[in-house]
Amino acid sequence: MKVLVMTLGTRGDVQPFIALARGLLAAGHEVVLTAPQRFAGFAAGHGVPFAGVDDGPMRLMDDPAMTGAVIEGGARARLQQVRAMPAMFTQVLADCWAVASEGAGAGADVVVHNGQIIAGQHVAEKLGIPAVLALPIPMYVPTKEFPWPGVGMPSWLPAVANRATFLGMKAPAAIFGRVIDRWREDILGLPRRRGRHDPLRRPDNGQAPVLHAFSPSVLPPPADWPDSVHTTGYWFLPPSAEALPPHVKDFLRAGDPPVFVGFGSMSGRDPARSTALVLEAARRAEMRLVIGAGWGGLDSSIQSDDVLAVEDLDYLRLFPAMAAVVHHGGAGTAGTAFASGRPQVVCPFVADQPFWARLAHSRGVAPAPQPQRHLTAGGFASAITTAATDSDMARAAQELGRRVRAEEGISAAVTVLERVAVP
Repeated sequence: MKVLVMTLGTRGDVQPFIALARGLLAAGHEVVLTAPQRFAGFAAGHGVPFAGVDDGPMRLMDDPAMTGAVIEGGARARLQQVRAMPAMFTQVLADCWAVASEGAGAGADVVVHNGQIIAGQHVAEKLGIPAVLALPIPMYVPTKEFPWPGVGMPSWLPAVANRATFLGMKAPAAIFGRVIDRWREDILGLPRRRGRHDPLRRPDNGQAPVLHAFSPSVLPPPADWPDSVHTTGYWFLPPSAEALPPHVKDFLRAGDPPVFVGFGSMSGRDPARSTALVLEAARRAEMRLVIGAGWGGLDSSIQSDDVLAVEDLDYLRLFPAMAAVVHHGGAGTAGTAFASGRPQVVCPFVADQPFWARLAHSRGVAPAPQPQRHLTAGGFASAITTAATDSDMARAAQELGRRVRAEEGISAAVTVLERVAVP
């Protein structure tokens, strides 16, 4: 079969689909990954055929000031973003159809999409092939067992209210509906049918298949999810063939296992302040520190005998050597931390991050979440100390990591796609 994989977002939204594409290629299938142009080199580095689309709303993330304002809850910044995004999808939609109709994705038997690219189910409808919604976060399928992870919903809501919170996924249709309908009519020649904006529904109103790319050991599938939903396990890229760099090995050998702290690109408006807080907390906890630096993230210029800043390292190799892993709660980083078997401290900013923070705590592998807006050096130091020294937490993390690593998430996803694509 030929699979057209379509995704939009940051690296965390693209990397699992590169892993899936590699699995499909290894199983003898043909695959094309469609993602923002900026990820062409990333895909090529993993041997995945790539067809880029316009970066679209990703350009908003290129402005650290805008990103920081949105992260810290600036209402004006969020409103500006909402107003700007529909127009930024015009070229994305045009590019998606060009790839699928006459480009590298032509002749596909199934479309796998992450919803964020908003073109997936419409392209599949026009081509008369199945569309499969694939997600590293349980964002779309309602359940009474937990609230919608799209924002920091309270965990104490009653079951009926939990299901109702998933109405938050109606927002994309409200924001982008007019742009999509114009594209459907003018370019695809598709009618305005009922349910056209719901990726959980096929054109015949049946249930569309859903692949959840996270571990059932971390989040067991709720009993009220339909049979069309498949929780496969994580889609990890294989660990790099290269070992950790010599200077990292030297640092690890020079003392007790350090604590890793990395917030990706999420450091708010003031990376220097965030870095200073992390350093002070590590000093109070008397812990050595590995800082995960990067674009817009923590300051990489801070180096000492007890502090090492790193960039672009394979976390699957690095995390198991840590006393504890501190992160922002992004789905990809959280998954890697769960797989590492090390205790965690989760310091969420926005979106689904509080959801994963609460989940790590409920699984006994992390202390209570440490929200960024309430973070203090003293509280942070206490959480780090607990994660690095609590023996029960260490055992829980080791056992959960063992189960996560034993799952064959990519293989399970390929098996589902092979069934779905059968005429």
